[in-house]
Amino acid sequence: MVFEGTKLQLRAVRDINPEEELTISYIETLSLTEDRRRQLEDQYHFMCHCQHCDSQDKDELMLSGEEASWSLLKEALPRLEGQKAESDWQALLESCSHLLSTIGANVPNDNLYKLRITDVALDASIHLGLWEEAVRYGERTLPVYRQYYPDPHPVHGVQLMRIGKLQHYLERIEDALDTFKQAYQIIKLTHGDSHPLTTDLLMKMEECRAEMDQ
Repeated sequence: MVFEGTKLQLRAVRDINPEEELTISYIETLSLTEDRRRQLEDQYHFMCHCQHCDSQDKDELMLSGEEASWSLLKEALPRLEGQKAESDWQALLESCSHLLSTIGANVPNDNLYKLRITDVALDASIHLGLWEEAVRYGERTLPVYRQYYPDPHPVHGVQLMRIGKLQHYLERIEDALDTFKQAYQIIKLTHGDSHPLTTDLLMKMEECRAEMDQ
């Protein structure tokens, strides 16, 4: 589902068979099955039995690593969310950086809680104008996003676009062009040729090519 102004578009990203049931996700899917089901029951009053929930196929990956380590990252998240709510970006970045360089060093990048903290560190770095740090955190998330949001998924596309803009700002033109190309392959399917995100990506790619020619 993609909004364009006040219009809601339903876009197919693969072939649909006659009479095949079409489904959408009511909530963010990057959570453990137990948490997703609890949220769906609280908000929408049903127990979900979709393939994703019944198979619990991503839970093991989300909890990869030693529980003794990643549980400390999980416990730190409410404090980080409080700092984010207060826009205390400097303290937030320092907290994230410390957690990732100490406890996080022993936790795989695929772990759900490490990914969330890395994303928070990315946001804090952007708010503080620390572009080198921002792109470093952002690039760490991309392989993990690809696993949790298989292409073509708009969340992965938008994350690629964010990182591409950081690379472009830092004059890493070839890297930026490659990242924008990856984003474009997703966004043109999920959002369509006429969506502002798609046209913005085309413009960014042309800017990169022009700068490389110069």
